[in-house]
Amino acid sequence: MMPTGADTPSREEILEPGLRIIDPHHHLWDRRSILPSLPPATHPFEQIVRRSTVYLLDELNADLALGHRVEATVYLECGAMYRADGPDELKSIGETEFVNGIAAMSASGAYGPARACLGIVGHVDLTLGARAGEILDAHMTAAPTRFRGIRHSASWDADPRVLGPLVRRPAGVFLDKRFREGFAELSGRGLSFDAWLLEPQLEDLIDLARTFPDTSIVLDHVGTPLGIASYENRRDERFQIWRDAILALAACPNVNVKLGGLAMPFCGFPSCLSSPRAPSSQLANEWRPYIETCIEAFGVKRAMFESNFPVDEVSCSYERLWNAFKIITSGASETEKADLYFNTANRFYRLGLSPA
Repeated sequence: MMPTGADTPSREEILEPGLRIIDPHHHLWDRRSILPSLPPATHPFEQIVRRSTVYLLDELNADLALGHRVEATVYLECGAMYRADGPDELKSIGETEFVNGIAAMSASGAYGPARACLGIVGHVDLTLGARAGEILDAHMTAAPTRFRGIRHSASWDADPRVLGPLVRRPAGVFLDKRFREGFAELSGRGLSFDAWLLEPQLEDLIDLARTFPDTSIVLDHVGTPLGIASYENRRDERFQIWRDAILALAACPNVNVKLGGLAMPFCGFPSCLSSPRAPSSQLANEWRPYIETCIEAFGVKRAMFESNFPVDEVSCSYERLWNAFKIITSGASETEKADLYFNTANRFYRLGLSPA
């Protein structure tokens, strides 16, 4: 659900409406049942649940219809529609089943021209070690033509105020022996790995990527630079630390990067939760140093823009988000834009669409 009243942003003219786009990172959920039990919000991330209680195919299609030429999307796990019964390690299969049904609805053409959830990234607990292989197979069976890989978040910080309600993982998940036993099950099945962790943890991902050079990895949200809690007013100070880690990660040929996620509260940009909502020009100015650094480091053939909706709706509308990206890449060639907005995602997630 979009915010209403004074928070509803005025429409912006769509920039470059003919540019073909794959949105390789969005979620779907229905959280109405948990609203009555939610405590008062104490962390800005909790505003996301309250602002976007329901985000299903209708809400996604409403965003896709705003004017940007989004032809297909990739779904990223978010704990939606887990099975209520059965062993805990199998409950996440419910999410893949749910999204595969949504994808089938979209593929009918009855809901618009875009193909939503053409690729599905689910969740399997890789700390199960080699046993994770059986569960990966079950996800592949649940969505045989669409399941592309998994995400197992490792996000952690010594300051619990950084993640707030998302404090769920111990430190050093990507370095854990059992996790790596499970991770080893991916490449033989042709599955990719989405990595979400925070900027101070990037060294863990560098080590993982070097250890498993045959596994395709994509770094979510440019590595989530921090600017809140104990990192407040320290973004500039930490930029070079983040940049050095990005350069080291880009030296791993099996790693790609998603350009987005900077509208989340963790970065602490002025646009987050601002009223009135920031124009795309402001978003572009805030995000440009991180996005341009990643494009320079990874190259256009290993970088892809993402919406991260409805999470990033906490700062901007879908139309303004893509406008901001297009402002940042206004000086790029048509060939470079084709990779950044379409071809890289198409290749990485093996979507089989005709190249842009």
